Amino acid sequence: MKRTSLKLSIAALALSAAGAMPVLADKASDTLNVAFTKELENVDSYFNSSREGVVMQRAVWDGLIYRDPVTNEYKGNLAESWSWIDDTTLEFKLRQGITFHNGEVFNADDVVYTVNFVADEKSGVKTQRNVNWMKSAEKIDDYTVRIHLKEKFPAAIEFLSGPVSMYPNEYYAEAGPSGMGLKPVGTGPYKVTEVIPGQHFKLEKNENYHDSPKGQPTISKIDIRTIPDVNTQIAELFSGSLDMIWQTPADQAEKLAQMGNFTVANESTMRVGYLAMDAAGRSSMDPNPFTDVRVRRAVNHAIDRKAIVDNLLKGSSKVINTPCFPSQFGCQEDKAVSYDYDPEKAKALLAEAGYPDGFKTEFYAYRNRDYAEAIASYLNAVGIDTDFKMLQYSALRELNMKGEVPLSFMTWGSYSINDASAMVSQFFKHGSLDDARDDQALADLTVADSSTNPDERIEYYGKAINRITDQAFWAPMFSYNTNYVFKTDVDYQPTPDEVLRFTTMKWK
Repeated sequence: MKRTSLKLSIAALALSAAGAMPVLADKASDTLNVAFTKELENVDSYFNSSREGVVMQRAVWDGLIYRDPVTNEYKGNLAESWSWIDDTTLEFKLRQGITFHNGEVFNADDVVYTVNFVADEKSGVKTQRNVNWMKSAEKIDDYTVRIHLKEKFPAAIEFLSGPVSMYPNEYYAEAGPSGMGLKPVGTGPYKVTEVIPGQHFKLEKNENYHDSPKGQPTISKIDIRTIPDVNTQIAELFSGSLDMIWQTPADQAEKLAQMGNFTVANESTMRVGYLAMDAAGRSSMDPNPFTDVRVRRAVNHAIDRKAIVDNLLKGSSKVINTPCFPSQFGCQEDKAVSYDYDPEKAKALLAEAGYPDGFKTEFYAYRNRDYAEAIASYLNAVGIDTDFKMLQYSALRELNMKGEVPLSFMTWGSYSINDASAMVSQFFKHGSLDDARDDQALADLTVADSSTNPDERIEYYGKAINRITDQAFWAPMFSYNTNYVFKTDVDYQPTPDEVLRFTTMKWK
């Protein structure tokens, strides 16, 4: 797993040579310069599914509810209070005196329009699981609204505190997702002043931000540029044109930490890396080895996940055995079948399945080429010859949704939703991203997702996790950690939910 990239070697030399360069944060203009690694396909938070989109969503828009990332306490945001009218109806009392960035007054009409739009499958919201549990919204009066659920969904409050943002009804009815993507309008702590799609975003402090539990922004302007190459990001950090980078690979973060010119903070995240296999036989691969449970188990045994964590991810990452993040409600680690690193057992299982000499397969990934290449090397060692293809996330997601991917290294951050339904139910309930299409998993998850009895939810998530791991529909890999690197003049404390919170950043 030693990396021999000439580019990285040059970068290491550049880092050592640049150690004495002056490091000046852009305090004079009160502008924080930040880099995104991945291109944000659409700023409209309902029409992207990337972590960068989550960061923008939390900065530009607000939800009815807010979950404190440290205490996990739910607090009112656009709503003052809420209550369950019955098992499928939530009533909200809305805050008064809040305006959107364009001056439009926030009231019940905005909630009704937003919910009814995103809950309609025809609207095409990117991640349906975030919204398809809602049936409709009903206006009671100007500042009272009810959200009707399709069925019992105990995780509703958690979802409403995360990916469900409220949009201005008058503006959105005219602008639509494309207009919102180019000229975003929310109630959040920062308003967007410029968008160059996929490349550059400029944010400015909302001077009229309401008394939100998110806190008041202190830095006046945030300038975000998409810079895919990490070495270029580091070079710009040294030159002074960037104040903060994140998702920095462990080896480069370690070098930067040793120099003393920057603060390097490592924080765990809810993101899980996993191998998805075409267990349902949706792809055109013929014959398709992944429809055989013995092959899928062989894949699980073939990879030394601990070595990858120890040598590549480092930090606070750990080996994961579940198709969800362990902190999520219902993610029962003790119900998961785990697979130790045993290449000989992997070879024996392949032979038993009729592949004594292995087989060749396309293998896709969209991020962390070094992790994917390490995984590929382990698979190659047991006879699974991988034809590796690196794609942009949006392109790979589309292929996955069409069922055209036999094997892929993917990740999921659950939109920072601390409930197992945000991950395991996203991928194992016969949706477009479900490569297993297992009826037993579907039945168990349906009970777990809809029961209002916490013990029953835990029981049925446990059953689903046992089934999914026993049949090795996935090969769960590891949890991610994130390295944040920023100038010493920047004061910031990252949180475990992998959300850059600009409201908590300030100059020292």
